[in-house]
Amino acid sequence: MNVDETDLPGLGRRKDFMTASGRRIGVVELREGQTELIVSTWDDPDTCQASIPLTGDEAATLGNLLGGQHLAMKLTEEHRDVPGIVTRQFSIAPDSPFQNQPMGKACIRTRCGVSIVAIMREGEVLPSPGPDVVLHSGDLLVAVGTQEGLDSAADILRNG
Repeated sequence: MNVDETDLPGLGRRKDFMTASGRRIGVVELREGQTELIVSTWDDPDTCQASIPLTGDEAATLGNLLGGQHLAMKLTEEHRDVPGIVTRQFSIAPDSPFQNQPMGKACIRTRCGVSIVAIMREGEVLPSPGPDVVLHSGDLLVAVGTQEGLDSAADILRNG
């Protein structure tokens, strides 16, 4: 995928790419630190059809969702031939009892036999996180286990 980067004098920097459907999608990183998600026409990247301002947390969450989806799809493909194994993503909500707590405090593997294989945080992947990794609101956990175990893990992360 070819990403075009353009300096915007006095504003910041635009990074965008052409989708298969013929639209340009990207972000504008403003000098003051804000980020905007943009959609432009294929023939003129300066003609913005939509612009959505994002807070830092929103930009990080969007990055986690998109990156986590790619990682989960890859794991699902790898586990396709293993009966009973499922891959799922869990987002740490602001009201999760495990927000700002070490992941090990949830005892996910012990309580429901589910393995957390990665955490997506602010667009970065933390592979094979240990029990001492502190969970933050907006983290996207990628987990592998049985359907029943993943249902239990979801309940634990939501309710304790």
